[in-house]
Amino acid sequence: MLEKIENIRNVAIIAHVDHGKTTLVDCLLRQAGTFRENQVIEERVMDSNDIERERGITILSKNTAVTFENTKINIIDTPGHADFGGEVERVLKMVNGVVLVVDAFEGPMPQTKFVLKNALDLDLPVIVCINKVDREEGRPQEVIDEVLELFMDLDANDKQFDSPFVFTSAKQGIAFTDFNKESADMKPIFEAILNHIPAPFGDKEASMQTLISTIDYNEYIGRIGVGKVEQGTIKAGSEALVLNIHDKEKNKKVKISKLYEFDGLKKVEVQSASVGSIIAIAGIDSINIGDTICSPDLTTPLDFVKISEPTIAMNFIVNDSPFAGQDGKFVTSRQIRSRLYKELNTDVSLRVEDTDSTETLKVSGRGELHLSVLIENMRREGYEFQVSKPQVLYKEADGKLLEPLESVTIDTPGESAGIVIEKLGSRRGELLSMSQSKGGYTRLIFSIPARGLIGYRQEFLTDTKGSGVLNTIFDGYVEYKGDIVMRQQGSLVAFEGGEAAAYGLYNAQERGELFISPGTKVYTGMIVGVNAKSGDLEVNVCKKKHLTNMRASGADDALRLPPPKNLSLEQALDFITDDELIEVTPNNLRLRKSILDSNLRQKAKKK
Repeated sequence: MLEKIENIRNVAIIAHVDHGKTTLVDCLLRQAGTFRENQVIEERVMDSNDIERERGITILSKNTAVTFENTKINIIDTPGHADFGGEVERVLKMVNGVVLVVDAFEGPMPQTKFVLKNALDLDLPVIVCINKVDREEGRPQEVIDEVLELFMDLDANDKQFDSPFVFTSAKQGIAFTDFNKESADMKPIFEAILNHIPAPFGDKEASMQTLISTIDYNEYIGRIGVGKVEQGTIKAGSEALVLNIHDKEKNKKVKISKLYEFDGLKKVEVQSASVGSIIAIAGIDSINIGDTICSPDLTTPLDFVKISEPTIAMNFIVNDSPFAGQDGKFVTSRQIRSRLYKELNTDVSLRVEDTDSTETLKVSGRGELHLSVLIENMRREGYEFQVSKPQVLYKEADGKLLEPLESVTIDTPGESAGIVIEKLGSRRGELLSMSQSKGGYTRLIFSIPARGLIGYRQEFLTDTKGSGVLNTIFDGYVEYKGDIVMRQQGSLVAFEGGEAAAYGLYNAQERGELFISPGTKVYTGMIVGVNAKSGDLEVNVCKKKHLTNMRASGADDALRLPPPKNLSLEQALDFITDDELIEVTPNNLRLRKSILDSNLRQKAKKK
């Protein structure tokens, strides 16, 4: 018999990056009494991954649960960056409604549109949370109109268009629905969830079905599948069937050894769970995202959301530089291949393909950040390898070559708008709109081929003196827009191997900007800087001054070298060209030419 499970609500917190989702979840956990009064809690407690903490972004969706007025509220904190949109798309299958968080100053941004469209397509009710209302430059009333315009643009139905608005300051821990009434806590947002997010609906007596939407891992109990019980009751110790939506041959009978529900930040072991519960299942080694766990009498898997295709690819190559094997623990093609295929189990947006060479794997993802986080995680785990420049993935339709298009929203100081428009225009960008916002900032919206953005972000920060904000979202495929001239400057390439000397670097720095300092070990073909002019230039950074028995005036003066430019992984990916690689090791990032030998490089250019 179908019935509502009134004491459960399942809700996802969705938003653009840096609009305050994770801080809001922190606040809800505190006010729901999840932590002891004297418990020391870090900020953004849901961001448990080291890279998430360092960068201040959410990469993986996280589950938590709070209890309010005898109702269990399962909350999923989702990523805000477009590159991790695959996480958002699939966790929406677990919830009955969403809280859309929008910054009271920035208003709706590209990812706001993306996550809201996903929610509306699944016909999920929405609570709009205008966050950061305590900001001096906040404009909540104007943002309300912008959000309603976004609902109209996305063809929301009448019920969705009437979504309730709640105003919050997650930092201060307050929420209210009326600007004229003071608030001391987050109670209004809890009440909005109870009143506007429907309770789960299902048949407790039917055969059990659970859809796995996320994979977790624990070194003691192995793989853990997280999903929602769609119908029936799941019990620990019972027999079940795993149905794979893609491959019937992978269907198999299993035993559910342990069952957990979420309580605050903990997983609590339970013996059974019914319709509407979000659970974690342990003891099934082969469990994957999209699998259906069901009673043995069922044979049809549940539908799983279609994940957007990757738009960018790069090659992961076994390190063959002269310094290969000096840092890493895992350096062979077998180890790198095994690690990349393991990542596919938890990242549905990633693709890994073998190539003609056993030493090279093609890895495709949703964007540069998506792939750079994978690279960073691997190097921290002790892997050593090389990666090529990111390349966009083209498609063919009706005999035409199609390329991915990005919608770009830029907020920049007014005086920098001209140079931004000029640079993106030269990269085949089309300016769609230009408007003034508060604080002297100009908002520019462009449509531009994805390849036009590769290598641009660093230029953008320089052009806007670090004050500009650039956000992108995938906007479909269009016909190929023509060639784009990318990096204008060449590389400074080491002429010989050895240890970089101050004298050699002093002579080389007149030619451009250096990436290394004295004492750095280099090899022939390694990139040591950027040339001030176009074309590569070979320099001898290991050259030392010849000693004589004559003492010249000023000979003892110290050579003054400017500090080297230390490139981050994203900056290095932006910098390299098609004939260059990044050597990634646990302790170093080195840029190099694909062909190290100077003579062989020259021959390759002539072909």
